[in-house]
Amino acid sequence: MRYTKRGRLRFTSHRDFQRAFERALRRAEVPMAYSAGFTPHPKVSYANAAPTGTASEAEYLEIALAERRDIAELRARLDESLPDGLDIADAVEALTGDFAEQLAASYWELRLDRVAPAEAEVAVKAFLAAEAVEVRRQTKKGLRTFDARAAVVSLAVPPSEELSAGSRGPHPLPCAILRLVVRHLTPAVRPDDVLSGLRATADLAPPVPAAVTRLAQGPLDEETGTVTDPFAPDREAAGAASTKVAGQRAAAVPGVIV
Repeated sequence: MRYTKRGRLRFTSHRDFQRAFERALRRAEVPMAYSAGFTPHPKVSYANAAPTGTASEAEYLEIALAERRDIAELRARLDESLPDGLDIADAVEALTGDFAEQLAASYWELRLDRVAPAEAEVAVKAFLAAEAVEVRRQTKKGLRTFDARAAVVSLAVPPSEELSAGSRGPHPLPCAILRLVVRHLTPAVRPDDVLSGLRATADLAPPVPAAVTRLAQGPLDEETGTVTDPFAPDREAAGAASTKVAGQRAAAVPGVIV
C-alpha cells in the first residue's frame, strides 16, 4: 500500500502512524494474519519511513491477510478509518519478490522560504561541482560523518513555470524550490543532510526551516535519473495472471479459438 502524510499530520512520528494504522485495521475489520509466539502481532511491514516533520506522497507498507479481500474495497475502508492527512492512496496485491528492494531512491521537493532562486542556483552548482561533501549527523551510535554528495543523483532549481501555486511560497517574499533525487544508501542521506551540504559548500542558510515533501520513491532509472513506480512489477504480474486465466476459460468453451 502507498500512503501519504499531509498537512499537520507530517509531524506524526513513525510510531504514531503505526498506532493509528493498527487502530484503522481493527475499525475496518481487516482479516489480518498474525505472527506466532506468546504475543502475536498483525503482520505489517513498513518500508523506509520519512523523517518526522516531513510531508510525503509516497510512503509504503505491506500487510498479510488471513483471507482474500477485494483490493479496492480494502483500500477504501482503511482510508476511511484513518484521519485526514494520513491517506491510503494506492494498493496492489504483492505478486513479486521483496518489495523493499524496489525502493532504491527518493524524489524530494524542498521549499526554502526567504531564499532567492538565484541564490539557491549558485549553491546547487557549488554542491554538484564538489567531488565530496562531508556532513555530520547525530545518530544513535553518536556523531557520524559521511559524504552527502555521493547519494545525490540530481539537484536542481526547477523553472518557475513548472511549479504549482502551492510550491511558490508566500507572496511577496522570495522562495526557492529545490528538486532532489537521492539514492538510498547506508547511511541514508536525508534532505536535511543535503541542506547541510549546501551550507558547507556555498554558505546557503535559509532563515526558516525548509518545508520538505517526498514526491516519490521507488526504482531508479539510471538512464534518465528518475524514480519510477515500485508497484509496476506487481501490476504487470497481475495483468499476466489475468490474461492467462482468461485464456484458460476461453479454451474450455467449445468452438472458441485462443
